[in-house]
Amino acid sequence: MRGASFDSPHQLKARYRRILRFAALALAQTWWFELVLPRFGLKSLATRGRLKRLKRLAARFRVLALDLGGLIIKAGQFASSRLDVLPEAITSELESLQDEVEPAPFEQIRRQVEQELGLSLELAFAAFDVTPIAAASLGQAYRAKLAASLAGEVGFENVVIKVLRPGIEQVVEVDLKALRRVGQWLSRIRLVNRRADAPALVEEFAAVSLNEIDYFIEAASLERFGLNFSSDQRIKTPEVAWERTSRRVLTLSDVTAIKINDVEALLAAVINPNVVAAELARSTFEQIFVHGYFHADPHPGNIFVTPGSEAGDFKLTFIDFGMMGEITDELRRGLQSFIFALVSRDARGCVSAMQRLGVLLPIADTVELERAIAALFERFGGVGVAEITQTDPKEFRDLAIRFSELLRTLPFQLPEDFLLLFRSISLISGVTSALNRDFNMWDAVDPFAKSLLNGGGSGTLRAVGREATALASTLLQLPQRFDSVLTRIDQGLVSFRSPEIERNLRRIDGSVRRTTCALIFTALFAGGIALRMVGDELGLWLLIASAPALIYSLGLFRIR
Repeated sequence: MRGASFDSPHQLKARYRRILRFAALALAQTWWFELVLPRFGLKSLATRGRLKRLKRLAARFRVLALDLGGLIIKAGQFASSRLDVLPEAITSELESLQDEVEPAPFEQIRRQVEQELGLSLELAFAAFDVTPIAAASLGQAYRAKLAASLAGEVGFENVVIKVLRPGIEQVVEVDLKALRRVGQWLSRIRLVNRRADAPALVEEFAAVSLNEIDYFIEAASLERFGLNFSSDQRIKTPEVAWERTSRRVLTLSDVTAIKINDVEALLAAVINPNVVAAELARSTFEQIFVHGYFHADPHPGNIFVTPGSEAGDFKLTFIDFGMMGEITDELRRGLQSFIFALVSRDARGCVSAMQRLGVLLPIADTVELERAIAALFERFGGVGVAEITQTDPKEFRDLAIRFSELLRTLPFQLPEDFLLLFRSISLISGVTSALNRDFNMWDAVDPFAKSLLNGGGSGTLRAVGREATALASTLLQLPQRFDSVLTRIDQGLVSFRSPEIERNLRRIDGSVRRTTCALIFTALFAGGIALRMVGDELGLWLLIASAPALIYSLGLFRIR
């Protein structure tokens, strides 16, 4: 992308091949070190250099992303938040991936603006600064001034103009084609498909990316977000100058203020960073649990703190609404149940809520998980980030040893619906910690949850009412169910499940199948070699037929 042309079909084909080549080599390397070598008793060899190997891989991807730009940078940013799928050595390297690339030549930008607005730049704006204030992978941003007549109509003069990079639609199309192919590859790998539906994640990423290259959608999202917080004096958004907006050009009121993580500037403006952190957490909870519509890219560059008229007063000003998340009423009710369980330190309620949300794998040992969550509540409930970082590592080791089997099985997965939600919460957590290392999310969750229980927020009373009705219905049916259970026990019709026993049985079953496949491979391979030595063509076909048996015997793929 550094100086690359978006207009050349040859460049686009080369881009596609380069992405797939990198992905294929990365998967082949991972397959060899993480799956093949351990099967031949060389696990220690594979483990020894794993950290360095993963860091080198992430570093190579970072170079590729910065060179190509487009959606590859976005993919790296999304991957950095998928701690449930990728190792920390990769995500930590990708966190430093910045969505900053060399700007497109201004003459290309001028032509894009004039073509979209149907006006020359001089007629469309009273002034236009040709130096971009930001150059991202999908678009660039400039400062300008509206003509006096238009400024009088819309109520503001200073604006920020976002312009899509010329030809970016073709780049996005090629990148998505490549990423979909990689997603199909990943869906066939057991270590990945047991944790996440890779093609579904790619499709969610695709939907978000396609929205980002249509500024009409971003403008509508901005206004919807602003409407949700129209009665909140602490939340502010830019205004859209629709007369100077099109699908590829977005003109907004300039709301630039103090960057939210600039603690020194906040203190100079007599604004308490701790209060800012608390307000940011509160507004995030309201977006997710009340409105079900949230800003999915709340990094520090997209949130300003605007000082108020009185000392210490401020507004949180959100910008860049190209990436938004929306959750269903059912999902929001599940999240509300989870937050109620967190606030009440109810381990069983947390497990039930996670099951309802689809966060737990079917093999999860819920009894052991409940015990682990209860232990975490007992030790770390109400503890701030700074205190956790100062905790004796021996305590963490003791917890890990106590729940070693649970940690080994790791019964968690993040459904594709959580891609944006997890990203948003991760970014907000980082910002609040930068503002105040002692910031305690419990302090923000407790009052918010209480306001929900008291009926705060749209539909909350109805949600709580539904929960109460369901509980009452369950209680009324208990005598009948209890009698039914006793009858079934008396008839010998009741069976008991043990997740640990089931896991062991599955392991034994898998071992038997792999052993059988190993025997089949040995027979086919030996027969093929013998026939080839005497020049019989059937030997070649036997050798080819032995490959699937070898792959399954090594446990590299799962037969469904």
